[in-house]
Amino acid sequence: MGYTQEEFTKIVERVRGEKGVDLSMAEDLSIAVMNLISLEEHFFFTAEKTGKDNYFDSANEIREVRKVALKTLVGTHEGETWCATKHLLAATMRLIEVGTKLQSDGKKDEAKKMFDNAYKVYSIFWALRLKLIEVKDVALASKKDEKPWTTEDLVTKLADCCKE
Repeated sequence: MGYTQEEFTKIVERVRGEKGVDLSMAEDLSIAVMNLISLEEHFFFTAEKTGKDNYFDSANEIREVRKVALKTLVGTHEGETWCATKHLLAATMRLIEVGTKLQSDGKKDEAKKMFDNAYKVYSIFWALRLKLIEVKDVALASKKDEKPWTTEDLVTKLADCCKE
């Protein structure tokens, strides 16, 4: 979803002005949720590959932590938004990991595409989290050529983990 310069500025000012909005902390929490999702997956695969069911218990413990973290991050939304945000974060993490592997294999152009897609997906997560779009609008959120300001631009402007 693109925004005009005026719309973009108003959104940035509104979100920055909301009390209790610490986007750098939320950005850290979003990365934690990504890693918790990955841990759930790893415990699942480890259980299946080793035949040791106790890894399923570990996955469940991690899932409970992830649910609390995601609820803190996303709060209450309608419909499928909760699941969509979880899957957007999971997809972001996987795209970053694939990009990192491509990068280490010397495939820089392919890696850059993966990293760009990861950031696009992560930006859609933020647009949903900040209630700038609804799940039904996600397809629109990835169109960069409609207006000059995109969800990616918004995330870059708002979620600056270096500002403490």
